[in-house]
Formats: sequence, C-alpha cells, structure tokens
Amino acid sequence: MLRVLSILIFLLAPSGVFAAQAPTRFISDDVYTFIHGGPGTEFRILGSVEAGQPITLLDNTDGDFTQIIDHKGREGWVLTSLVTDQPSFRERFPEMEAQLKQANEQLNQITQNTDNTEEYLILANEKVTELNAALTIAVKQRDEAELKVQQGVDNRRYQMWQQGGLIGGMGALIGIILVYLPRPQRRKNSRWM
Repeated sequence: MLRVLSILIFLLAPSGVFAAQAPTRFISDDVYTFIHGGPGTEFRILGSVEAGQPITLLDNTDGDFTQIIDHKGREGWVLTSLVTDQPSFRERFPEMEAQLKQANEQLNQITQNTDNTEEYLILANEKVTELNAALTIAVKQRDEAELKVQQGVDNRRYQMWQQGGLIGGMGALIGIILVYLPRPQRRKNSRWM
C-alpha cells in the first residue's frame, strides 16, 4: 500500500519539484537527437540536442520516450534509448587520450629504467667477472710469493746448516791434525845454545 501511495504522489507532483534533484544524464553518441513536444515522433520538434550534451532527466517516461530538460533549459521528450548515464565519447576521448599518453609515458619511463637496469646489471656482471679474474691472479701471485718466501727460508736454513757443518767439520779436522803433529820439544836449560 505504501508503495502504491508513493508512486501516486510521485506521478501527481509537478515535474519542477523534482527537477532540482534530478540526475544529470547525457545524450548518447549519435550525431544529434530531436526534442519533441510530447512522448512520440508525432509531436512538434522543439529543437535538437547534440551527442554528448548534458541533460536533466525528469523521471517521466511514456513508451519509448523520456522527458528531459536540455542544456539550454528546454523541456521536451527524447527517445529513452538515446539517454545514457555516461558522458559522450566526445567528452571522454580527450581525457582518455591524456590518460593513455600519461600511461605510455610511465610505461616508457619504466621500460627505460628497466633497460638502464639491465645495462647496469650487464656492466656489473662484467665487472664482477673482471674482479674475479683479478682475484684469481692475485691469489696465484700470493701463493707463488709465499712459496718463494718459504723456499728462501728453507734455503737460508740449509745454508746455515751447511756452514755450521762445514765449520764443525773443519774444527774436527784441525783437532785431529793437531793431535798428530809432533810436539815441539822443550828446551833444556842446560843446553847451550
């Protein structure tokens, strides 16, 4: 019952009461449409509305027609199929182009950053390869130097042992020779010279 009463009040209320609260709609993307004086093509043509022009929907429909107020303030009827809640492609196209351009710029920047990152990665990998080769050479040179130092220390010890052995051998030889050398005889005091 409440529903029927609200529909009855809505239909009996003057259309101007709801005009201020009516949602904005748009004429769809046909080139233009005629505004008729009533809900049908047999009514007088009041003018035309170009595609994409905003209109105010008056929530009054009859058959295939809807009552509207156009952007010039004219009240009339248009085909319901030509009324949409989306702005025209003509109005949305520049915004979509701008968004597409911005998205392409961001994509190009990301691609460029990716390319730069790939170049940096390639250069870094080449540098790592160079440094690994240099490290391998440095380790080899260090090992060779340590080997030479160890050989030098070993040679030095060998020479010291050799010299020590030589000195010891010569001392023993001199000791043996001294043992077998005739001893000088002592002079007797009684002897005349």
